[in-house]
Amino acid sequence: MDTEALKKSLLKKFQEVTADRLQKIQLGVIDLEKETAEQAADDVARELHTMKGEARMLGLAAIGQLAHAAEDVLRAEREGKTATETATDVMLRACDVLSDLLEDLDAAHTGTSATEEMVKALSEVSGHPVPALGPVRKPAASTAPPKPAVQAPSAPAAAPPVPQAPVAQASVSAQATPRAAEPVAAAPHPLPAAKEEEAPSAAKASSIADRSIRVNVEVLDSLGLLAGDLLVESARGRLRSGETAQLFERFSRLGDRFLRISEEVDVPDAIRNELERAEADLHMLRDDAFRFVRRNGDGINTLHGNLAQLADHVAEARLVPLSTVFDAFPRAVRDIAKTQNKEVDLVIENADIGVDRSMLADVRDALVHLLRNAVDHGLESPDFRQQMGKPDTGRIRIRVRVDGDMLHIEVEDDGRGMDTERLKQVAINKRLLSPVQAAALSEREAIELIFRPGFSTREQVSELSGRGVGMDVVKRKVETLGGSVGVQSRQGRGTTITLRLPQSLALMKVLLVRLGDDVYGMPAADVVAVMRIKPDDRMEVFGTLAVRHRGKPTALVALGPLLGLNGGNRFDKPPAVVVRHGDDYAALVVDGFVDEREVAVKPCGGEFLKGAPFIAGTAALEDGRIAVLLHVPDIMTEVRRMARPVTQAPASRRLRVLLVDDSPIARATEGALVKALGHSVEEAQDGEEAYAKVQTNTYDLILTDVQMPKLDGFSLTRRLKGTPAVARIPVIILSSLASPEDKRRGLDAGADAYLVKGELGVEILAQSIDRLT
Repeated sequence: MDTEALKKSLLKKFQEVTADRLQKIQLGVIDLEKETAEQAADDVARELHTMKGEARMLGLAAIGQLAHAAEDVLRAEREGKTATETATDVMLRACDVLSDLLEDLDAAHTGTSATEEMVKALSEVSGHPVPALGPVRKPAASTAPPKPAVQAPSAPAAAPPVPQAPVAQASVSAQATPRAAEPVAAAPHPLPAAKEEEAPSAAKASSIADRSIRVNVEVLDSLGLLAGDLLVESARGRLRSGETAQLFERFSRLGDRFLRISEEVDVPDAIRNELERAEADLHMLRDDAFRFVRRNGDGINTLHGNLAQLADHVAEARLVPLSTVFDAFPRAVRDIAKTQNKEVDLVIENADIGVDRSMLADVRDALVHLLRNAVDHGLESPDFRQQMGKPDTGRIRIRVRVDGDMLHIEVEDDGRGMDTERLKQVAINKRLLSPVQAAALSEREAIELIFRPGFSTREQVSELSGRGVGMDVVKRKVETLGGSVGVQSRQGRGTTITLRLPQSLALMKVLLVRLGDDVYGMPAADVVAVMRIKPDDRMEVFGTLAVRHRGKPTALVALGPLLGLNGGNRFDKPPAVVVRHGDDYAALVVDGFVDEREVAVKPCGGEFLKGAPFIAGTAALEDGRIAVLLHVPDIMTEVRRMARPVTQAPASRRLRVLLVDDSPIARATEGALVKALGHSVEEAQDGEEAYAKVQTNTYDLILTDVQMPKLDGFSLTRRLKGTPAVARIPVIILSSLASPEDKRRGLDAGADAYLVKGELGVEILAQSIDRLT
């Protein structure tokens, strides 16, 4: 490698390592105000000292000058010559300038006006004269670069291996990997060295860092997809192995038949001898085939196990510690709190837990919203907290834990909590709800108003948001990742918001179910149980069909009609999957269960599925079929909309509706929608029964399916419209047939409206009924 290329490589690594080091310095600086001040000062001093030495060796004089001036401020603070708060503020500003210099290495060589102003500010606080910038030193072209500079960035997020104490946790119990310091020339003002007893832990961390490398995320993504495809292919190999064994069994049975026939047939001795030799060969071939099948099966199973292990390792390699985003939070929370004259202690637990790299940005954005809202609206001012008998310093706690394949992130504050009556009044003032609707809300439903777009308890817009602004963004981001958001709040005691997310998006455990001849998958983390629905288990709750599960009524919905597929399950005891999203449950009726397995999730390809509702992706199966993976949050949103209608029909407009469908589950689901609008429902199983009922009863509206035995929906509609006595009754066709040709056929038959089952909701149905009646 030529000298210039090596220099560029070293500068690149210096940028990476110093960016991580700056983050640790900021955490330590914030800790200067806490009980861990002595340990924090040692760690900050060590990081600054190492940064200064490395910068000077690479000729980055401005960075070295700033680090030197910051060392003087730290020394003055430790000697009591400078107020801790003043030192903290100026050193955090210096970190910002250093961060800018890292982005512009030309400026890091020569310095800028911002650098000069920052050095002057640091000098005024420390009382030491401004150190001269000095000549710019660059690595000589004829010699190898200094050894420390080569070693410093040898591993990602790690400096050269030298004993060092772990960074103090700045009001944060996040477990960041310690980073070692490089021995450099002595500073003009010697700073305390690391304690000897802390060396083993630092050396251990450095050893771990030396075994790490940086890998392009795109490479990991490709490896993840390849590992998933190989898993599917090995599963296909197992399937083919089983088919091969069956073929040999058939061959063996055929050989047995041949031997029995040869024994029963009287043949000459010469032919008998040939038959005996053929019989011997047949037995040998059978034994060889048996051994082959056994060896092949063992090999396939071993290969599948190794590929499964490979897929697990790739998924693990995609995990990034949450500390990579959490480390920036203490500084951000401190800055926000200072603008509002509040005192906040941020505590982070288990920040070393990993999350899929592709999710990192969305998790960070969601948590930024939550922390901003907690400081701005959740925590009270010190004076108010004193009146409430609380400590002056408010506390925000971020707690992370793993439950199976799911990641739980809790953001808890000990602030004022949520006033549900105030939330309802704000919703009324913003015309999101009527006073009657607001009064009917439960406490949980009132709290969930914060997820309405644009909802805020703030009367004036400011740079910071009140609790609620941005919460719809948080919910949308988390649900896009296949997760959910839960809220618990006690007025005067505080609020806890829980994000539940999949830990990895590359491979996912799913439950495969069957709808007709097609296979659909649901994330196993969202599945609570599988069951069969008995007729006696069904009930009706406020016009919504439900089933009792673990002693509680759970919404019962036919998954086929919900997805826009025709009809519904026709079994007396249909199978169902109980799924959970947040605090909501639903029993989804399916046609059957296939299997539970780990699949490689791929985005929807082509225009057929792209943008389709309720669809999260696809996965290839070993038998060549493609499983469509369902997005449970979208399904539960639709279930909630069906179960909690916005509109209630006045008693004076209560209609008598005839519902015609050959699927009992579809009738129950659609009937629940109609009843939820305040109307009465009678049912018919096919067109013939419906036409007979119309002759003897009076109805205000008829809802009919299309594909039914005896008399389909189109024929029923033509017959009704051709009978003068009942021709004036409005007819709405409900069908999963959604093509323009099908709709035209329905309207040509005389239907007054044509609704697609997959698009059916309370609002659409209510609008159609109001228009026709």
